[in-house]
Amino acid sequence: MKKVLFVIFSLGYGGAERSLVNLLAELPRDKYQVDLLLFRRQGDFLQQVPEWVNVLDTPEDIRRLYGPMKRAGRYLLPKVAGIGLARLARRTRKSQIAWRWKHVFRRRIGKLPGHYDVAVAYAGGENMYFIEDHVSADRKIVFIHNDYRAAKYSQKDDAPYFDRMDAIVSISVKCVDVLREIFPQHESKLHYLENITSSALVRARAEAFTPPEYEGGDVNILSVGRLWPQKGFDLAVDAAAILRQRGLHFRWHILGEGALREELQAQIDAKALKDVVFLHGTRDNPYAYMKGCDVLVQSSRYEGKSVVLDEAKMICTPIVATAYPTVGDQVQDGREGIVVPMTADGIADGVQRMLEDAKLRGEIIAYLAAHEYGNQQEVTRYMALLD
Repeated sequence: MKKVLFVIFSLGYGGAERSLVNLLAELPRDKYQVDLLLFRRQGDFLQQVPEWVNVLDTPEDIRRLYGPMKRAGRYLLPKVAGIGLARLARRTRKSQIAWRWKHVFRRRIGKLPGHYDVAVAYAGGENMYFIEDHVSADRKIVFIHNDYRAAKYSQKDDAPYFDRMDAIVSISVKCVDVLREIFPQHESKLHYLENITSSALVRARAEAFTPPEYEGGDVNILSVGRLWPQKGFDLAVDAAAILRQRGLHFRWHILGEGALREELQAQIDAKALKDVVFLHGTRDNPYAYMKGCDVLVQSSRYEGKSVVLDEAKMICTPIVATAYPTVGDQVQDGREGIVVPMTADGIADGVQRMLEDAKLRGEIIAYLAAHEYGNQQEVTRYMALLD
């Protein structure tokens, strides 16, 4: 039985997190002994981790360095120093994270006890740095869940760690191509593995209830994702303002939490959209919201491969998605949804078209219903990589 460690920051509301939980649910328990380490032992998907998976107690040094300031204790000074000095030393967020790990956090975090056959950093950055610097394992694997270039990862800082990884995995053909362009020396290490999604599970949960927020008979628009610049919810709010000016009656529901909540709410208030755009926070079952909405809007600036879009397609929900670099890997424009310019006007035009063109909506729904988007059988390819 292989002993495998998975490391991820938390199991909060996000595509990588959902994908990991789906993968763990599909792995055969008689073949793997799985430990799961979370830098923050929290998140909406934590309760969905299979009971046979051992969720490790987060070591005190990690818990305090990556937890709230008020709980940092004796790690408060290095935590504050690491964050502050990194901002002075580096411009981008990803390079700041790399700098604080290299110069401050790494030396204050101890080795993880035990030895593993395989250690998997299920997201890049500090997860990868941790398994290389502090985990004993025969093989080490890192997953990159976004377009490496668009996400502005730090090539200079990641390169020496990529050199020591046994496999570098991404979740779309485009994302792998980007990695190949940036790190041609690692061609032999690159792997393309789709996020694991179970259509049977998604469809069953989609029928569980009718969202109370949808009562009232209005058109319901839905967006799902972390409240983070990547997801472009500021564009969505501006698009909602445009649609209202055009006289459309609707309610736009946003599911997710994140650092931009206050900023987005201020934007909603400033545009007098409090009765139109709603920040609902996270929901245990987003699928019922996908099933009941009239259109799902993906307003992202970049993605790797969106789990939300795969799930929406399983439920036959019409999609409007912005033209971020990898969108073509998931949305056939005019068949599975429509792809629009990455602007507020582009989003507004796309939503209005989807709502008013009954023929287009019907064709898209029929196309989605005729195709299977679940891929739980892909777990065999994951197992081949682990083995």
